[in-house]
Amino acid sequence: MTDTPNRIRLLARLGYKFSDPALLDLALSHRSCGKINNERLEFLGDSLLGFVIGHELYQRFPEATEGELSRLRSVLVKGETLAELAREFDLGPSLHLGEGEMKSGGFRRDSILADAVEAIIGAILKDADFDTAKDCVLNWYRQRLDEPGLLNTLKDPKTQLQEMMQALKLDLPLYQVVETKGEAHSQSFIISCQVPLLKTVTSAEASNRRKAEKLAAAEAIKLIQQLKK
Repeated sequence: MTDTPNRIRLLARLGYKFSDPALLDLALSHRSCGKINNERLEFLGDSLLGFVIGHELYQRFPEATEGELSRLRSVLVKGETLAELAREFDLGPSLHLGEGEMKSGGFRRDSILADAVEAIIGAILKDADFDTAKDCVLNWYRQRLDEPGLLNTLKDPKTQLQEMMQALKLDLPLYQVVETKGEAHSQSFIISCQVPLLKTVTSAEASNRRKAEKLAAAEAIKLIQQLKK
């Protein structure tokens, strides 16, 4: 297939040039195109992606528990994250879709974009070898893997906020029930969160106190992060 401007840009963003361009065509072909589609390559890419990211997390976080590593891997390889990668590659315009999917805007759909990224990983594995595919995946994920506090994303906002205060040797957050709404069987709670760093007291409403506390803590963390900028 002749390289189009979209395809040339895609290859540059992927950082890989295929020896067999037909493999990339196959990886970009959604099942709506017919029997010849990317589902088998998607299966292959999904398997490699999970292993590569899992191994990288194992190496980076020697103190993390099995549960923490599993949850973090899940965040990094979930469809939403893969769709974000696809948009960074501007993958949508290069997809091969059936007429129905084209008309319904399938090239923007998260699930289709995510599946195509996995299929491209599988295609690179078939076109080259494991190490090449692994290097591509790690390059694509470099910014996300290098994100400061990556492991902290697994901690709920209350835990994060408490650890922030402890690190600064400040008083721990104070949570208070501001208001209880509704009947006993369908109550909601408004909880406030007060921390020494902020003049503003944050608050949130949820169907139970614990969830409302987490939401209020999350708002406090956002305000603290804004102060640091």
